[in-house]
Amino acid sequence: MLAKLSTRPSIRRCAATGAVGLALLGTVLPGTSGGDPDLDRFYRQKVTWSACEGTDMPKDLQCGKITVPLDYAHPGKGTLELALARYRASGDARGSVVLNFGGPGGSGVMGLASSGKDFMDLTDGYDVVSFDPRGVGRSAPVSCGAEAASRALEATDGEDMSDPQQTLGQLREVAAECAEHSGPVLAHIGTVNVAHDMDVMRQVLGDRKLNYLGFSYGTRLGAVYAARFPEKVGRLVLDGVDTLTEPLAEQGLAAARGQQQALGNFLTWCTHDIACPFGQDPRDARDQVVDLVRSLDENPVPSDFGFEFTGQDLAGALGQGLYSRELWPSLQRALAQLLEDGDTRGVEAFATGGVNLPVWRTAGGARVGADDGLVDEEEVPLDNLPAALMAVNCADDPDRPAAAQVTRDLDRLRTAYEQASPVFGRYRLAQVLMCHGRPKGTEYIREQVKDVDTPKMLLVGTRGDPATPYRWTVETAERLGSSAVVLDNRGEGHTGYSSSKCVHRKVDDFLLYGSLPRNGSSCGADEEAAGD
Repeated sequence: MLAKLSTRPSIRRCAATGAVGLALLGTVLPGTSGGDPDLDRFYRQKVTWSACEGTDMPKDLQCGKITVPLDYAHPGKGTLELALARYRASGDARGSVVLNFGGPGGSGVMGLASSGKDFMDLTDGYDVVSFDPRGVGRSAPVSCGAEAASRALEATDGEDMSDPQQTLGQLREVAAECAEHSGPVLAHIGTVNVAHDMDVMRQVLGDRKLNYLGFSYGTRLGAVYAARFPEKVGRLVLDGVDTLTEPLAEQGLAAARGQQQALGNFLTWCTHDIACPFGQDPRDARDQVVDLVRSLDENPVPSDFGFEFTGQDLAGALGQGLYSRELWPSLQRALAQLLEDGDTRGVEAFATGGVNLPVWRTAGGARVGADDGLVDEEEVPLDNLPAALMAVNCADDPDRPAAAQVTRDLDRLRTAYEQASPVFGRYRLAQVLMCHGRPKGTEYIREQVKDVDTPKMLLVGTRGDPATPYRWTVETAERLGSSAVVLDNRGEGHTGYSSSKCVHRKVDDFLLYGSLPRNGSSCGADEEAAGD
């Protein structure tokens, strides 16, 4: 899940999720190349930095790239280029702090470009760095094709699901289309591989230890890095903590419930404003949103980008806009544009994650690459964010129930998801079912990311988080062991760093000075931490 959304105008990407399998990596000593000369060369490379090119890029943001193996088990057989960006330290840098904004599927380069001001305090001691993980943005982006996401949502429509075999057949076809459009990177995507990419990055940036700030999905990545490279862990912060153990079906239900609750909070806020497009009655407003989603599913409206905008697109847009209260005024205006003028542009900006990515072009049926080995901005697929999200989530999940089991469970799942949320239930169920037809994911995260032997790390959980429930912070801290220190943010919204002054200060104090709050201490709404 993306931790922070930019509301700049953007190109629509289809809203859906799914995945692909991941082979377990070969045995490599933590933080080293394991003596393999084919791997040594990746750890010895240098980054050449220059001003970032592209739409609305800040002038002080620098871009570069690194090369990583396609397959760490066979590092001599193919490579990938990963896009990097950084803000330089304002004085003498003690090293770098690497950011991941979540998703999975979020572009770190674009995230740093749009949200860099939130991290300027960290430039007092660090170069602030982010990157497009493999399969994302300019780093060998994956895709399922223009129609795959809508076909998957059609397959999980209530009426179509009356024939489970037809539903599963459609999902297998979508999985095959994802493999065809994505190319060889799809078989080597997933958090375990990205963690290894991040260790190469650490060495190339000149850092003996990795200092890291991960949001939402980025907390899963940070936890995997800590388990895989414990001797290379510096100061790690995980904000909006993801689960390491719950199956995708349970994750989807938790997300649907959280988003439905956040929607209720948003509509209560909205209806206090005379400009609210749903009127001044919160209960009636909730019914109107349900009716609007169903109406758009039955009768989609045209968008400026040549696609039909459906109720499931609206569900995806609402889910993004509810992540933070600071986005609510923009979401209210976007919904007013949709209801009053039939203008989808505002809600489409939320549906795409707010990242400004151009149209995907092809030449001879193949994606055109940039001269530096990265994919040109114009070639990033429109569906890259949801395609990467589904690829990574399914690559990280070892559960692949047989077709007969899925058939038996379909009615129960549909009922459970609709009860959890009449607005987000179908959207979230589609995300879970799209793993069908893809190779089984790794068991590494569920089985081995636990009891890490690292320096203390800071875990931030927000009580009113609509995407990552606070209990996941507690459960993940217990799983990681004595190294985990929990900061309880008693506020609202997805993650705490950008919405709570208290959390922001505590995180910066740890990253810059090594000062940790007491385990279990708390932050209120823009209050000082209590109990430390």
